[in-house]
Amino acid sequence: MNVVDTLKALRAQITQWKQTGLKVGLVPTMGNLHQGHLSLVQQAQSLCDRVVVSVFVNPMQFGPNEDFERYPRTFQADSAKLKDLKVDLLYLPSVDEMYPNGLEQTRVVVPDALTTLLEGASRPGHFDGVSTVVCKLFNMVQPDVALFGQKDYQQWLVILRMVQELALPVEVVASPIVRDRDGLALSSRNQYLSSAQRGIASKLNVILQEVAMAIASGNRYFKMLEETASQNLLQAGFDDVDYICICDPDTLQPATSEQVKCVVLAAARLGETRLLDNTLVRVNSPVKEPLSRC
Repeated sequence: MNVVDTLKALRAQITQWKQTGLKVGLVPTMGNLHQGHLSLVQQAQSLCDRVVVSVFVNPMQFGPNEDFERYPRTFQADSAKLKDLKVDLLYLPSVDEMYPNGLEQTRVVVPDALTTLLEGASRPGHFDGVSTVVCKLFNMVQPDVALFGQKDYQQWLVILRMVQELALPVEVVASPIVRDRDGLALSSRNQYLSSAQRGIASKLNVILQEVAMAIASGNRYFKMLEETASQNLLQAGFDDVDYICICDPDTLQPATSEQVKCVVLAAARLGETRLLDNTLVRVNSPVKEPLSRC
């Protein structure tokens, strides 16, 4: 596995691959890798001739009350996992390499309609940081394909919108959520849960599936379903529910009773740990297949 930390070295390798007609895939990460990340790598390997994994803790997407400095950096463990998977190139840029003119520079901003609700409501400016760093990585790596996890559903939609509207020559692929045996979506945040909290955490997916089954069976009282699910999460032991929303899967606006497909999204807290999850639903049955590509 080739490990580089400069744009010059990255471009040299990418240019060599492109000159020989190889298809390049990118898996952008902030490190602290778990099986969910590794499944993205494996899918990228199935789609591409060469795979680049980037590890960069992006300061631009952290808010003033979010501790950028405390975000776990696990380079040695991450590198070992990627080497075991025979990743072709690991890109480890510094903050100065990514933002040579500081953070107050050109930004990529996706319209507010998609970025100021749900996650964007509690983390103002977060998605500006996400879209900016992903756009820079796309320009640096020049991938043919880039892979993201469905767990961060809103993030995927933001990136998809950016790619479409800026006409970036990248195929964006969203992969299904990877879950633990009890259904909890894999996340770097899970490591902060106590054993008691870990027992409660799996209820998030259980309650989401209850909502999905109700919708699939024809229940169109979406507001009531949201309120009941929120109450059930609190009764299950969650300390707070930031939101549980039934939305249009393309716009994240509230779903209407006429829709045949929607997404149920939730964010709930256990102590200091904030967990995200979602599920796609059709009128007749929960959606089982992976999300489509762009």
